[in-house]
Amino acid sequence: MAKAYSDDLRRKLLEAHDRGEGSLRVLAKRFGVSVPWAWKVSRQRRRSGQMERVEQRHGPRSRMTATVRASLRGLVRQQPDVTLRELQQRLWASERVRVSFQHLWRVLQNMGLRLKKSRSTPKSKTRSRSKPGVRRGGRR
Repeated sequence: MAKAYSDDLRRKLLEAHDRGEGSLRVLAKRFGVSVPWAWKVSRQRRRSGQMERVEQRHGPRSRMTATVRASLRGLVRQQPDVTLRELQQRLWASERVRVSFQHLWRVLQNMGLRLKKSRSTPKSKTRSRSKPGVRRGGRR
């Protein structure tokens, strides 16, 4: 994937344009960038007023802020065998944050908090595959 041009190059191009050293087309050739990129940078500065790149954010902001994560860690510390449903309810009660089971599970894994294994669930009925050439149990 292509890397973004540095803010320094962007600043130099725009400052040269402000000093009247040439049109954006001439300056783009001098600085070794494409003309459409120079137009885009100039348009962005006119719109936002800043020369630096605007940080791109894809998707909505996460509801799992640092304070919510700290609260979640505290909830798990208080009761290590808490279920996901109970965690979900307690997060809503304490922080007013709604999260799905899947998201809560991923956040717990990313935080390094693991759930205890449930010994009451039945074993899987599907056999695990063995590697080729490996003998499975039994006598010789």
